[in-house]
Amino acid sequence: MTEKKIGAFICRCGGNISDYVDVEQVRKEIAREDNVTVAGINMFSCSDASQEDMIANIRENGLDGIVIASCSPKLHLNTFRAMAERAGLNPYQYIQVNIREQCSWAHTHNKDAATRKAVSLVREGVAKAKLSEPLTPIELTAQPSVMVIGAGLAGMRAALALGEMGVTVYLVEAAPEPGGSIKGRKSLFPDNSSGHELVESLLERIRANGNIVLYTSAEILEKTGSVGNFTIRIQVDGKNETTLSVGAVIVSTGSGSYRPTDGEFGFGLSCVLTLNQYIDMLDSSTDTFLLNGRKIRNIAYIYCVGSRRTGKEGNRYCSRYCCSAAVHTAVRTHEVDPSIGQFHFYRDIRTYGAYEELYHEALKKGSVFLKYGLKDPPQVTEVSGSGLRIRAKDLLTGAETVELETDLVVLVTGMVPGENSQLIDILKLPVGKEGFFNEIHPKLRPVETVMDGIYIAGACQGPKTLSESVVSGMAAVAKSASLVLTGKVNLDPFVARVLTEKCTGCGECISSCPYGAISMKETPDGTVVEITESLCKGEGACVAICNEEALEIKGYGHNMIKAMIEALGG
Repeated sequence: MTEKKIGAFICRCGGNISDYVDVEQVRKEIAREDNVTVAGINMFSCSDASQEDMIANIRENGLDGIVIASCSPKLHLNTFRAMAERAGLNPYQYIQVNIREQCSWAHTHNKDAATRKAVSLVREGVAKAKLSEPLTPIELTAQPSVMVIGAGLAGMRAALALGEMGVTVYLVEAAPEPGGSIKGRKSLFPDNSSGHELVESLLERIRANGNIVLYTSAEILEKTGSVGNFTIRIQVDGKNETTLSVGAVIVSTGSGSYRPTDGEFGFGLSCVLTLNQYIDMLDSSTDTFLLNGRKIRNIAYIYCVGSRRTGKEGNRYCSRYCCSAAVHTAVRTHEVDPSIGQFHFYRDIRTYGAYEELYHEALKKGSVFLKYGLKDPPQVTEVSGSGLRIRAKDLLTGAETVELETDLVVLVTGMVPGENSQLIDILKLPVGKEGFFNEIHPKLRPVETVMDGIYIAGACQGPKTLSESVVSGMAAVAKSASLVLTGKVNLDPFVARVLTEKCTGCGECISSCPYGAISMKETPDGTVVEITESLCKGEGACVAICNEEALEIKGYGHNMIKAMIEALGG
């Protein structure tokens, strides 16, 4: 077997690496390694000039693999794969070693130790490159259709955008009517548009678009297949079943609203409402503003109910939209009856961006804002014959105790994850620690999930305003459209493979796979397991559970992993 020729290139990263690692020493040490034909240093390996130099080295020296020691592969993995391909090298024979985040930045206090660690990490990469093999992406055909689950604002807008591109869209809604939480709203912030009119306008456009099929009172029963070719069975009106083939899925099922426990800030009393309940009351009011037959003179809002908690009850996260929604509601209340006094007990006001104007408008119209601390929240008690009393320490006035008698207390509650346990099981959706659906990366891949071809949008992903929900819906549209309109899908080849000569057919690996990618197969030599590559994510649970070492991940074979460990330890 011909010895492989490996090129190793160490990046200075403009000082991010070279200030804390002796890159010349690393180069000298690696140049002595077997099979290393070229060892060089780049100022910025990701720059066009450095890429051209590496391409020239690959071609001139006939390199069979390259190791680039630089930053995290999350940043430039695709950059260097494309560079290798331009040079005529299989892109999966490029190995990237992280000596910035995992070395120079982690050990700024000890350059000698950081240098030794960098040498070990690059040796490990060289050991992997020696055993690397050319791999080919898995190519699948893609159905030119998308299913959008959830017909709230984000889902409806996503369906329309896809339909206008010529993509067949199946819009599936669990409720009898589309529109989600906004369909009955009289006034939406910040522009006071009618939620009912907005939903009706979108629904009219959806019905007029021949590419969109709307299913209401619909339930997802089963999903089979993989990215590009999902087969999804749904039930409509509790009886009629339909099977649909789609290339991608967008999940936009929205969120729920936090329900206070009985007695929490007086919840359960007739004069204590949640913000949503109060908005319903405000939407139905005319000139006279009454509660239980009595005219309302004062309203007290208590913010962060159920949000930003540190104990067992409530949620740790901020729901983002609540402050703006409460302040917008206060402005509307001032417009209905300017004589009503409004008092806002808050921990922090987060009317971010353009919503800051709502806060200033509420101030101008007479709203009073009082700041309370987490350890000393407002106390709500019932006063016989005169409504409610709130007692709190206002941090804006040196923690002075404030007592206020009010006719109505509004609890500003945040979002909570919707009830989607069945959908999670069927689609294998990843769930974050707060219970919302989890994206791969909030900045780099904000609407993609670990399940290829399944995207998330709107408040099912976390608390969002309406405009933020629509933006995430459009991002999911861009991803799903680019997938189904090309007619094919390319997946990384790093999937499990079976070493049939070692497989005993015990089947232990089947239950370890969360993606259902492993099944049993009969062969002339007996029963062995089989991998459905389009479902496999290459995360390796099956490899770890196999006592016979009959499974390995392509690009991370047993021999390769052992060689890397030996190089790292040596």
